[in-house]
Amino acid sequence: MSFLVYIIYSPSLDQYYIGHTEDIQDRIFRHKNSGSKSTKKANDWVLKFTEEFAIKSEAMKRELEIKSKKSRKYIERLVSSIG
Repeated sequence: MSFLVYIIYSPSLDQYYIGHTEDIQDRIFRHKNSGSKSTKKANDWVLKFTEEFAIKSEAMKRELEIKSKKSRKYIERLVSSIG
């Protein structure tokens, strides 16, 4: 079992969202349909980045590391690093 840190993007909001999950397809579906507090304002979320971890705590730590940067430029560099 693996855990993913992911970054999704909403063109209509021009916003990124960072999270972690075990099931990326289900999580994207939920963001687009029922959403979370942070993503319910749009339904056009697109997966832009994933990073895989073997242990949930590592994924959670990486998610917090990305969020703590509070930098759109940092997020955009991560997204562009995958091609």
